[in-house]
Amino acid sequence: MAVAATLRDYLENRGIKFDIVEHPHASSAMRAAESAHVPGDQVAKPVLLGDDHSYLLAVIPATHRLELDRLNQMLARSLEVLPEDEIEATFSDCERGAIPAVGEPYGVDVVLDPALMQQADVYFESGDHEHLIHMAGDEFRDLMENVPRAHVSHHL
Repeated sequence: MAVAATLRDYLENRGIKFDIVEHPHASSAMRAAESAHVPGDQVAKPVLLGDDHSYLLAVIPATHRLELDRLNQMLARSLEVLPEDEIEATFSDCERGAIPAVGEPYGVDVVLDPALMQQADVYFESGDHEHLIHMAGDEFRDLMENVPRAHVSHHL
């Protein structure tokens, strides 16, 4: 697959410059970083959350762990990590466990940990387990320009 069609169309329509990094099959963002030989703190790991109101994609560095209680407290919500079947329904053109760190093309709000905003380069899942989207940090900052930022994770 390389890049999910929804994601590719979104990036191309916005004029975002990116390339694709192929790597051996990896089952997590951190393993993808290792197999692609890129720093884990430059890999954006999405965590899809939901409550009775809506879904929210928390995007954090692959080297970090989400602080769900902190996020819920900040937003006055009761978000929980969603089961795989709900994730698959929302990101229908992506393989299970390989969703991109971009929510807008899928109709999902995003909160971004600012730790990703200082990176020279950023990588994230393309929709499958063998390819990462790579873009310069400036492109990523443009892509996430209107996304709220909050310290919602800590380094492992």
